[in-house]
Amino acid sequence: MSTSTMKIYQAVGSPNSRRVRIFIAEKGIDIPTINLDLSTKEQFSDTYSAINSRNVVPTLVLEDGTSIGEVPAICRYLEEMYPEPLLLGSTAKQKVLIGMWDRRMEQEGFAAVMDAVRNSLAGMKGRALTGPHFYDQIPAMVDRSKVRVTNFYTDLDKRLSESPFTAGNEFSIADITTICTIDFATRALQMPFPQTLTAIKRWYDLVESRPSASL
Repeated sequence: MSTSTMKIYQAVGSPNSRRVRIFIAEKGIDIPTINLDLSTKEQFSDTYSAINSRNVVPTLVLEDGTSIGEVPAICRYLEEMYPEPLLLGSTAKQKVLIGMWDRRMEQEGFAAVMDAVRNSLAGMKGRALTGPHFYDQIPAMVDRSKVRVTNFYTDLDKRLSESPFTAGNEFSIADITTICTIDFATRALQMPFPQTLTAIKRWYDLVESRPSASL
């Protein structure tokens, strides 16, 4: 499905951008993409600052110029505009459960990986938190964040031993956040999930086989 009513600013290596890329692919829609080079700090350019004052990616820009930042908000808009297939749930109960599990994956997993990365890499000096302001790194947070990732894997394995997908019986946005978290931890921290966690392995093999996961 093609649309010329919007465009998305993103970065190839950004895990948050990947979350939206997968969501868009699952929807089967085609949105023009503008890639930013984070290595040259293009997100801090005057042009992009006028689009997203937080200087982060991704950002969805509508035809009327409205800018929508933050992954959940972007996905909510796309779900409303292109409801099939539903990735945020159909009933009130499904919607809140998917929202709850997506939030948990983001807070307990994704944020832990991000904290470890931003507080350890030399290239992130003064950029320990995303956004327009500069914050010093806290090296002590790195070890704690890695413990959080380990606990995330243990808790996720328990959850997936009880449920086919992260938020229930069907693939949803929560699974997108989960696979992006695992791949982010594997690539950036060299912390793949232990293969002894068989419930995660069963789920990961299933989700990774989806065409969208290659994005």
